Formats: sequence, structure tokens, C-alpha cells
Amino acid sequence: MIVSPAFAGKRYAVLGLARSGQAVVATLVASGAHVLAWDSRDEPRQGLCEWVDCGKVELADPVAADLAGYAGVVVSPGIPLNQHPIAEAAARAGVPVIGDIELFAIARESLPPHRVVGITGTNGKSTTTSLVHHVLESAGVPARVGGNIGVPVLSTDPLPEGGVYVLELSSYQIDLTRTLDCEVAALLNITPDHLDRYGGFEGYAAAKSRLFEMQGKERSAVFGTGDRETRAIARIEASRRAPGLVRLVDGSELAELQKEWPSLQGPHNLQNAAVSVAILEALGIRKAQWKKALRNFRGLPHRMERVAEANGVIYINDSKATNPASAAPALAAFPPSPEPRVHWILGGLPKGDDLDECAPYFGNIAAAYTIGDAGPRFAEILAPHTRVHRSEMMAEAIREAMAAAKPGDIVMLSPACASFDQFRDYEARGQAFRQIVEALLAPDDQAGEGA
Repeated sequence: MIVSPAFAGKRYAVLGLARSGQAVVATLVASGAHVLAWDSRDEPRQGLCEWVDCGKVELADPVAADLAGYAGVVVSPGIPLNQHPIAEAAARAGVPVIGDIELFAIARESLPPHRVVGITGTNGKSTTTSLVHHVLESAGVPARVGGNIGVPVLSTDPLPEGGVYVLELSSYQIDLTRTLDCEVAALLNITPDHLDRYGGFEGYAAAKSRLFEMQGKERSAVFGTGDRETRAIARIEASRRAPGLVRLVDGSELAELQKEWPSLQGPHNLQNAAVSVAILEALGIRKAQWKKALRNFRGLPHRMERVAEANGVIYINDSKATNPASAAPALAAFPPSPEPRVHWILGGLPKGDDLDECAPYFGNIAAAYTIGDAGPRFAEILAPHTRVHRSEMMAEAIREAMAAAKPGDIVMLSPACASFDQFRDYEARGQAFRQIVEALLAPDDQAGEGA
């Protein structure tokens, strides 16, 4: 756990006691702060004493509390500040609303000398974060991952001198951060997402850009080139920094190497790898080091994860593709050879009414199997382009795809939707896909794990 004398004797309110909120409370209590904490759910409040000395925490809703004199209100990134009354309550008291990443930024001065990499973007953040971490460790550099990847950075042990914290940062986390001056920051892409929180696409893009506004002008920044908004932010940052500190990468310089990386196939992973390499080179990692490490990177669960291969058919779990923009690269990764070979399982809770980003790759689809709330609409869109099975449920979709697939084909879950109509989250959806595939293959003793 990270602790800091910067918090000693100060008062903080913490709203939301999931993973990051628990880490915040633990850090603040261990650092000698006075903590008021709350969660709207009974279970986290009742379980408080299981993971912290609850005698040092006051349980009360900060919305109704007197916040005068508090150093900050630390909220979970999932709390919508455009709707929740905590924003108004904090403003009345003149108290900043911040997140766990801002507490980490404050604590940095008391940690051993280190560097921080901040990685954001609509899609590809987790893969890029994990890849940078993997290469750093392979090169002998002490490194930790944290942030949106699921590991609260405050819960990690402090790195020794020379270490690198690699943070995946969502727009929500950046909204709650004020002083994080990353040695290297990266923006992969910006496509429409979370627009209900920002009043439109322009507000969402502005949230991403704040990661770079917090950087000193002597810091390094890396940008993808696939969309206008990302390129626009890159131009602004290039105008205020010395030449060479801002890099735009499209992956073309690495295209000949990609065949050596089994877990980094497809154009989206080429871009992820290119951004990772630019980050690593800004940190002083040499080509010989990153080139070797990329070959043995295994990838992440639920992101183009090869879960089985049987009778020449590969089964891929890409459950993390929760919008059409993130499903499109998965389709693009498997062009016809010579016939279309992707059996595409898609659907769930839609984030929009179209599949426009996926449309350029409809020719790669041998058949589509629609599930969930979005199933009927997606079936209508795809019917003019490919065979469509209105499967409704995951198990039926897999069963139908398995029956139709031929050697050389791909059965792929890449939903282009959120999971919440049928599953707790994308991880539960991906795990269900894996379990059903393995169960259906098991009678013939053909189930197998892929790289």
C-alpha cells in the first residue's frame, strides 16, 4: 500500500467503497488522515471493519455532512458528477472533488524517485498498459500497473528507486485528477463513448485531452493517428513542446514484425504495439529489448483471447469489445482466405443504433449470431450482407456457430455492446463464452487452450 505524510492530519470524505474506494480509505487511514466514508449499498458499509480499522473511519453520507475544512472529497470514477448531488455539496463547501489517481499524484513526492506512464483512449488501453508493463519487466525495470485496468494504484507496494508506474486512465479518472504530471502520456484513439456523462462527443474528447494539459512541457507524449480528434490534440501539444517530445504513430513501421506476435494480431493491436514501443523508447528501452519481449506477450483475458482450437476452428473471446468501434478491429483481423471465415457472435445492451464502424469488414463475416437486447436491430443491419441467426442467448449462438464452422474458420464473441442485459459485466460474459465452448467441445475430447 502507498502511504504519504502529505495526508496526515487532513480530513477527507470518500464516496464509493468498491475496489478503488477501499484502497483510498486504507491509504488515508494508514497515512494519518481523518476519514469520513460512505457507500449507498449496505454490504460495503457493513464490511468496512473487515479491511480497515473502522474505529478510525466515520460512516456518514458526505452529501449531508458539513464538508467545510476538508482537503478533498474522493469519489469513485463510476459516480456521475453531472447527476450526483455530491458535486454541488462539495462546491458549496469549496472542497475539490478528486479521485484516487489524484491522491497518488499528491503522494508521489514522498515515494522513491520514479516515473509515471499514463495511457488513455477509448479502446486498447488495457492491452497497451499490459504490454508496456510486460516489456519493462522483461528489460529488468521495476514496474507496476494500476488504474482502470482493475488494480487501484494506491493498493500497490511502492516501487524502488528507478521504477515505473504504468497507469491505465479512463476519462472518468482523468476528470477527477488535477496534478498528475506523467513523464510519458499516451492517447490511443477517441471514438464516441460515455456521451451521457459529457453532453456530447466534444466534451468527451476534452476530458481525454486533460491528461496532456497536466503534463509539463518538457514531458513526452504519444498519439495514435486513426481519428481526427486524437490528431487535433497532438497538434496542440506539439505546439507547446520541444521538437521530438510529441510522437504520432500509426503502426506502419512495425507491420513487418507483427507476424511474430501471436497475441497482437489485427490492425488495432498493431496500433497498440506501436504506441507501446513509442512509450518504451521515451523511457529509454532499446529496440533489442522491446523486440524480444513483444514475441512472448500473452495478451489479456477477454481481448482477442484464443480460448480453444478444435477441428481446425479457432474460438476467440473478445468480450471486452463493448462498442462497435472496438469490435471492428477484431473483424478486420481475419480477412477472407479466400472465403469469409468469421462466425461473429454479437449483441447485448447497445450503446448506439448502428454498426457503422464495423461495416467496412462485413465481407469478412461467414455468418452472424445475434444475442441480447441489440439482437433484433443488429440482425436487420447484417441481413443484407451475410447469413444471420437470431440466437438470442449465448449458448445457442455458440452451438449454431460451432455446427456451421469449417476448418480455418473463426468463432468469435466480439459483442459491440455492453453486457448488462444478460451478464454482470464483460468479464462474466467472456467467462461464460469460454465455459460454454469448453463444455461443448469436451465430449469429443477436443477442448484445448490457446496462446
